[in-house]
Amino acid sequence: MAVATRSRVVLTGPPLALLITGAHLANDAFTNILPVYLPTLQLRFGFGEAMLATLVALISLSSNVLQAFVGALSDRWGRRRTAAIGLILSSVLMSFIAVAPTVWALVLVLAIGGLGSAIFHPGAVSMMRDVGARKSLFIGVFAAGGALGSAIMPVIVLWIMRTYGAEYVPWLAFVGVAVGLALLALAPTQTPATGANRPKVFDAKLFAGPVGLLSLAGIMRATAFVSFSNAMPLYLVSVRGFAPDAGVIGSTLAAYGIAAATGGMLVGIFEGRIGRIRIIVTSMLLAVPLLILTLALDPGTLGYYGAVAAAGLLTNASVPLLVVSAQDLAPHAVGPASGMLMGLTWGTAGVAYIGFGALQELVGISPALVASFIFLVPAALLAGVVLRRHRHALG
Repeated sequence: MAVATRSRVVLTGPPLALLITGAHLANDAFTNILPVYLPTLQLRFGFGEAMLATLVALISLSSNVLQAFVGALSDRWGRRRTAAIGLILSSVLMSFIAVAPTVWALVLVLAIGGLGSAIFHPGAVSMMRDVGARKSLFIGVFAAGGALGSAIMPVIVLWIMRTYGAEYVPWLAFVGVAVGLALLALAPTQTPATGANRPKVFDAKLFAGPVGLLSLAGIMRATAFVSFSNAMPLYLVSVRGFAPDAGVIGSTLAAYGIAAATGGMLVGIFEGRIGRIRIIVTSMLLAVPLLILTLALDPGTLGYYGAVAAAGLLTNASVPLLVVSAQDLAPHAVGPASGMLMGLTWGTAGVAYIGFGALQELVGISPALVASFIFLVPAALLAGVVLRRHRHALG
């Protein structure tokens, strides 16, 4: 629905949800594109696995870890404004990864472009929570948009690079700018929090309480997801012998990402029937053997893509439910709680990926991947304990 105010038209309900989801799709399409470039950057600059892991950690730090602190700023400045500005900043800068002329230029693009994503997420997911009564469903749709953007962008970028050349990739930034301007023009205005209602930039009680424990579970879950997304292109090139721009790389990431998006939407539909805690725990535990199976199957086969898709669906299914749970547990600090579960978890996992990069050099890519997948087991157990203990506070 569109509501006319004195100065502009404002979207509400499903149309607003569609716009916010589209903005998340665009933001994550640009922010999460680094993995598809890793084999090319390795050849171009002579990077080893540890240096590539450092680049992954850099973008994770700037785009995700900072969300836990920028979340308070979205409640202070206005969620619509911060989401729109963040999307425009990330889409413009991250589109230049392909043509960064030097290592230092690449570092600046990742650091500043990632910051745009950190600004975008807390405001956008907080707006999505208020769209309708079925919060888990709307958050699931929001998460699906980001996963879908991450899934389709590698296919698009690799096609542009093969067909026209890397110098044409930055033109994609106009898509993100257009969606950001639409968000700024059509999303409802939020009255910024003032006085005692203003959330703290750093809330120690929030980190030390159940939201902090859920974040720890989210970090371990994200470790498996981040490792698969970033190491699988290297695995397919180094272990399986594919070319750095081989189509199987993009299709693997696309299958994983699209299935992850589907999982985020399905949990919003089935939460009422199955139960939030049961979905979170079971999905993470079932993902472990499927992730390991992807390393045993022949890439490009139907069975391989089936295992990749099932693993992506189950690894990501718990994300919207963890986010909504954190928001329920911290109604006084929705922005920071959203930033912790949407960003801090992913970012910390990305920084931890430096260790997995070193582990890849020490024992090989395949054993390092298996080690990262096993992190889903303690993640599931911790989340289950925390949510059962605070079941009364969950919406």
